Amino acid sequence: MKRKKDVLFLCQYFYPEYISSATLPYDTAEALVKAGFSVGALCGYPREYNKSGQVPKKQNHNGIEIKRLKYIQLKRSNFVGRLINYFSFTASVLLRFGYLRNYKSIIVYSNPPILPLVAALANRFFGTKMIFVSYDVYPEMAHITNSISEGSIISTLMKFINKIIFRYVYKVVALSSEMKTYLIEHRPLLREQQIEVIPNWYEDRKISDISKAYENKMFKDIRPKENLVISYFGNMGICQDLETILDAIRELKDDNNIKFLFAGHGNKMGTLKSVVEEEKLINVTIFDFLHGQDFQDALNISDCFIVSLAEGLTGLAVPSKTYSYMMAGKPIIAIMEKHSDISKDLIENEAGYSIEVGQVSELVNAIKELKNNRVKRELMGKNCRKVFLAKYTKEICTKQYVDMMRRVLEA
Repeated sequence: MKRKKDVLFLCQYFYPEYISSATLPYDTAEALVKAGFSVGALCGYPREYNKSGQVPKKQNHNGIEIKRLKYIQLKRSNFVGRLINYFSFTASVLLRFGYLRNYKSIIVYSNPPILPLVAALANRFFGTKMIFVSYDVYPEMAHITNSISEGSIISTLMKFINKIIFRYVYKVVALSSEMKTYLIEHRPLLREQQIEVIPNWYEDRKISDISKAYENKMFKDIRPKENLVISYFGNMGICQDLETILDAIRELKDDNNIKFLFAGHGNKMGTLKSVVEEEKLINVTIFDFLHGQDFQDALNISDCFIVSLAEGLTGLAVPSKTYSYMMAGKPIIAIMEKHSDISKDLIENEAGYSIEVGQVSELVNAIKELKNNRVKRELMGKNCRKVFLAKYTKEICTKQYVDMMRRVLEA
């Protein structure tokens, strides 16, 4: 009888794609290989978030056996397109269902939300242990953001899928303590000891000579030394609060020494671009998704960062871009509820500000304080990096996965 391998990563995005939904599973897989596990990945074929050109459908990369599946890939900017992508990828995985019997355990992610159903079926038929990583909590998140209505067919389907998932799951990874609390309170099939809190992370790129970042031609009009640059990077979608940020930008539009820099993707980026153009907000610069050296340079020219979460989503999602901001050693303004892990990190360590959704004057005051008090700005930045080095490096967080998988496979 063929000996089963240890861990299979079941996810829509993986190496060589560059968004966090791909890099985080890949980092985890690499750490498991280095720890001596046999590791594979069953993922989607790269398209939108790939700069490597054609990649093979099967590849052994750094000890990870990767199998990539072709599926329908429509634009993710609208709900119907994302839905078709989700079902298409899940159908592609189901067609290779027998492949899952080759592994002792499967690490599967909450996005796309129907994919974990396949891992649950693998547990039912093959005895494969399922580790469910909860990046987002569905369908509640979709209800709050008005993506779907409660009682709709899709909502009912998601609730049905959840019942199956949490009946067969072995471990659940929550990204924050508030997410763990929410799952305990709202998923009656889960026991508290099944849930591990492991946050997302960012690779430590160190703080190098940032003067070279000023030479990047992309940012030449943004960064005269007298300007305060406030940046927002990553997803600007249904889970993010755009209105509070826009109102603050409007209030500060006449201050020539305050500049806002946006870069990323998401269905609210179109709204942002339209408002900036229509209202002639010349204090705003917008780029598409940045990665590699351009993203590193963008971090370096920034003086502070904004991270946001729409009202009511605390415990249902965690913005992972926060950890790249912490790595850069700059203050962070978090627009989210104060009981979140991120807000607590910033407040307790004097590393930034926590502001509720809609508190525009508080956001404006925080930006003005950072502009006028350089000593405080630099102290907050140093404190932010200390938090990152203590809690959110790739090495620290992936080790938690390694330790968890040892317990899972030895049980």
